[in-house]
Amino acid sequence: MREYTQGKEAAVKKIICNQCGKELNMRKDLLMEECVSVNQIWGYFSRKDGENHSFDLCEDCYDKLVKGFVLPVTVEKRKELL
Repeated sequence: MREYTQGKEAAVKKIICNQCGKELNMRKDLLMEECVSVNQIWGYFSRKDGENHSFDLCEDCYDKLVKGFVLPVTVEKRKELL
């Protein structure tokens, strides 16, 4: 869940994991840990047509979620660009 500042150009003020309620570590406007953000706009062929669902998960909750998948997540190692 994201909370935004008020004003002309709203910025993310706070990110809270929707699963466990943990507030993620931010310094000023910079997120200091990773999270998964989902924003799904449901379409015609779903039971949620016209709804927009969004949530954030901390890394621990993401790990718990994907551990329960029947088919594992595809993981590829990336090299840092210099």
